[in-house]
Amino acid sequence: MRVVLRSDLDKVGKRGDIVEVADGYARNYLFPKGYAIAATAGVTAQATAMRRARDLKDARDREAAELVARKLVPMVIRIPARAGSGEQAKLFGSITSSDIADAVADQASITIDRRRLQLEEPIKSLGTHEVPVKLHSDVEFRVTVEVVRS
Repeated sequence: MRVVLRSDLDKVGKRGDIVEVADGYARNYLFPKGYAIAATAGVTAQATAMRRARDLKDARDREAAELVARKLVPMVIRIPARAGSGEQAKLFGSITSSDIADAVADQASITIDRRRLQLEEPIKSLGTHEVPVKLHSDVEFRVTVEVVRS
């Protein structure tokens, strides 16, 4: 069955795409949830408008993400934390993606959603750490975070 997607779906397509899916998948999942509508002649014209709007929004989002990346890449975000004594002291607690997002907002005046930070596990030691950030599907960069003793 040919359907027009009304929202982005993983492994199916993006908003405005005309895709071929199984009848049961469309009837039992996509239509009741409002994720798709049947692809009729009138709806396909509407789908082109949806794709055009999606492409414009995607271009704006990419430009905004690139601007943020250009500002954050040369910066070093310093986060003070309590730590034990010694050269490679361990932290009392840890630095999470929320802590990093708050520090970026304070030091760079840029709001980043903590879920965009690709931190595999919390930072538990002093020193300099590279944290990957994915703001857009095409824009990925690393933020340098320096954890210092408070």
